[in-house]
Amino acid sequence: MNTIVVSLDKSKSKKMKKIEAIIRKSKFSEVKNALHLAGINFFSFWDVTALGNERVGKVYRGISFSTADIQRRYLSIIVNDDYEEVAISTILKSGATGEVGDGKIFVYDIKESYRIRTGEKGEQTLR
Repeated sequence: MNTIVVSLDKSKSKKMKKIEAIIRKSKFSEVKNALHLAGINFFSFWDVTALGNERVGKVYRGISFSTADIQRRYLSIIVNDDYEEVAISTILKSGATGEVGDGKIFVYDIKESYRIRTGEKGEQTLR
């Protein structure tokens, strides 16, 4: 039988934030490299289809298509409070084109995190 060890350490740990960003796929490499240079080396990402404010149809080689469904990349980043502003400003600078459809950033408080392998919890799980 496996034994589960739970640490009841009441020491004050730093708060953590979850930053979700929806960006243009064409800007992903630039954003990823900028985040690495800023010291943010771990995050998850996936391709998503979004509906935006762009409602203009486009014509390519005589074929009309809608731009209402927009292909984007979704980033999920967990950082401690020290890196919150760094991550946000990095995404804003490296992900912007100045055009409609550059994306959005959302920030959430994270109550706790756990490392499954060791049972550690808190800020050290982000390392």
